[in-house]
Amino acid sequence: MFKLFSKSKSRQSAYRRPVSLYSKTGSSSASSEEWTWLQIDKKLAFITFTFVVFGLIFTYSSSAFDSISYFERQLVFDIVGVIIALFLSQTYSRIQQVIKPVWLLYATWVLLIIVLFTKPIANVHRWIPIGPFNLQPSEIAKVTLVIYLADYLSNVQGKLGRNWKLLLKPLFYSGVTFFLIYRAPDFGTMLLMAVVMLMMFWAAGANWKEIGGIIALGIPIILYQLIFTPYRLVRILNFFHPEGNEADAGYQVIRSSMAVGSGGWFGKGWGNSELKLQYLPEAHTDFIFAIMSEEMGLIQVSLVVVFFCWLLIRGISLACVAKNTFHSLVIFGLTLMIVGQAFFNMSMVIGIIPPKGIPLPFFSYGGSSMVMTLAMIGIICNLAAQSAAPRKARSDDFADYKPRNR
Repeated sequence: MFKLFSKSKSRQSAYRRPVSLYSKTGSSSASSEEWTWLQIDKKLAFITFTFVVFGLIFTYSSSAFDSISYFERQLVFDIVGVIIALFLSQTYSRIQQVIKPVWLLYATWVLLIIVLFTKPIANVHRWIPIGPFNLQPSEIAKVTLVIYLADYLSNVQGKLGRNWKLLLKPLFYSGVTFFLIYRAPDFGTMLLMAVVMLMMFWAAGANWKEIGGIIALGIPIILYQLIFTPYRLVRILNFFHPEGNEADAGYQVIRSSMAVGSGGWFGKGWGNSELKLQYLPEAHTDFIFAIMSEEMGLIQVSLVVVFFCWLLIRGISLACVAKNTFHSLVIFGLTLMIVGQAFFNMSMVIGIIPPKGIPLPFFSYGGSSMVMTLAMIGIICNLAAQSAAPRKARSDDFADYKPRNR
């Protein structure tokens, strides 16, 4: 169990830390109302910078016949995302004092409803056209739901294990969000967010009986959607026997496996992928990891996995020393959302799970995914900077979290 709990229900004390610890100027005489620059976590910044750079490289490499166009657009997305990340890394705590988390969730619901009435792209309603770009509300929902859950759970800390009814409200709000995303339809994103929700419940003190009960209620719904939705059932059947329908539903699974396997130990070299030449659909988006495996080989592409593991460890470490429960749960939830999506995508590409429309964070081409992923990093950096005091300087002592949460 990660020790992410706080006795104090107030989050206000964490918003302004001593300037000498977190300001680049180091001035200890500055007023609490004076603006100070927060230092960004160097390890997190290094991981993010590495991902963004290599994401651009492989966007160019995997997009085959229109590399320049995709590269230029992705560069714009990266620049916008980095600007937003830097902005949030300095201002998020101030913003969330003014805007209630539930308001953000309500606004997300509005976007998720609007997208259902837009013109479908590839038979799904997932994007709202805004000029030359498309906004994907489900990417925003990943952030706003985590923030809402963290806000609610931080206010009922120490009570979840003794009163299961406290989970009904976050389950309702999460359920509405999941339903709207499902109607897009975007079943993969819904499942990813549901897993993160359960992990946040657990981290906040819910016991295994409560979590097991939620899972038991969700399994029939998932099975119904998989069995009685024809295209999902076909996708699952072809996942287990792709060679039986190689020309249709099994085509992408087989081509993806070929790309990963053909890379061998050391790869074919950057830009030398053969499967990207219109043999592998969505090579620059959902299946970019297959092209990376083909060009880099097993040894080099394993470094990508290692870096995502490092991101997970770093995020959990920052959550464990956060100032209070709200900060802990936000960092924990956003880290799980990014890394969970990454492993979801990589598992899909190498054939462990059926294919779903889940992009690889930092690497897959796409504006909404890239911008919101970097926004998550910005929020984590902001809360981590304010919570970087030594463990003994924390405002809470959570050594007795078991009695209080059980």
